Amino acid sequence: MSDLLARHRAVMPNWLSIYYDEPIEIVRGKGNRVVDAEGHTYLDFFAGILTNMIGYDVPEVREAVERQIATGVVHTSTVYLLRGQIELAEKIARLSGIENAKVFFTNSGTEANETALLLATYARKSDQVLAMRQSYHGRSFGALSVTSNRSWKNNSLSPLNVHFLHGADRHLPQFRGLSDAEYIEVCVEDLRHVLATAVSNDVAALIAEPIQGVGGFTMAPDGLFKAYKEVLDEEGILFISDEVQTGWGRTGSAFFGIQNHGMTPDMMTFAKGLGNGFAVGGVVARGDLMDGPHAIGLATFGGNPISMAAANATLDYVLDHDLQSRAAVTGGILIDGLREAKGRLPIVGDVRGKGLMFAVELVDPATGAPAPALAGRFMEETKKLGLLAGKGGLYGNALRMAPPLTLTEDEAREGLGIIVTALETINEEVGK
Repeated sequence: MSDLLARHRAVMPNWLSIYYDEPIEIVRGKGNRVVDAEGHTYLDFFAGILTNMIGYDVPEVREAVERQIATGVVHTSTVYLLRGQIELAEKIARLSGIENAKVFFTNSGTEANETALLLATYARKSDQVLAMRQSYHGRSFGALSVTSNRSWKNNSLSPLNVHFLHGADRHLPQFRGLSDAEYIEVCVEDLRHVLATAVSNDVAALIAEPIQGVGGFTMAPDGLFKAYKEVLDEEGILFISDEVQTGWGRTGSAFFGIQNHGMTPDMMTFAKGLGNGFAVGGVVARGDLMDGPHAIGLATFGGNPISMAAANATLDYVLDHDLQSRAAVTGGILIDGLREAKGRLPIVGDVRGKGLMFAVELVDPATGAPAPALAGRFMEETKKLGLLAGKGGLYGNALRMAPPLTLTEDEAREGLGIIVTALETINEEVGK
């Protein structure tokens, strides 16, 4: 055990997840690669859990932050005007497509989701919330209430009255073999049944991830959430899209993940990649919802001048370089390549994703059962080969990868080669 790992275990909680049998310390980064304390270089396909959205040591971001630091003002709080905050809010409101949109900045996705739930329950005068099975929305009390993954829930206590819907669970026997249209029809009828049986009047909102992050990049078929919203609109129930992982063009086919469903939500939450590593989160919502609460509010660190400088520069970079289109191209190289390899790799149960947000699900080739041990083996093998990946899913057998949006086509092919090589090695081991 390294000295640093021993020190970590002595003072950090046991439940703090850390990757690899021999965890690494990342000490340098440039472009889409990082270097650990031992001098090993890795192509980064997890980007700090989708947070280093445009890679490492980006001059435009670094210089924007340095200019702000040079003013001597690194914090004032929201009781004063913050130019960077206003400028960023204007951009996000415009990009959101939400009517008369307003923005509130927080420090994280968890806090953003808490804010959205507050706005919805206040507006609807109800504690009833709908969420999706297999979802994850954060680690706080309210966010865990709408999280539907036993591995991430510590208790059943909740400030909300929550009911969970189908939509990203097509692996269940009752849904296997259904077409997208048939599955959407079944899920919509289930939603109507929930509204008729499990709740009283005035449900506040449905909160949903367009692609479930911790859920292993499982997702509803395009169009489901539009169909859900049509039902919700009949009763005035609000729709909150959790874009913490799917925002800013990552799916390639839309700038925000929910737009793949052909609809505009009442609110969207965001965080992670927007600051390219600097802490930022927030909510963009209809103006009437954002203005609704009567109590005074502020955010001490939300909208911080340093984070706003980084976020403005990051968002400008994404737009100026059309990284959404790049994600569609490089994501296509990776997903198509993995699907091609799947046919000769019995340990691969599924390949799924959109753009630069994709997953490989590993199974026991004899039974088809989830194989979390093989996922752990993959993590060690790709580390050895010089690539950083992530894992998760309801059963712990999903390898989830989301490289920076700046990934080049050559890097996509390099990463694909490493992933396939690791899968081939593991597949051969299992077959012996």
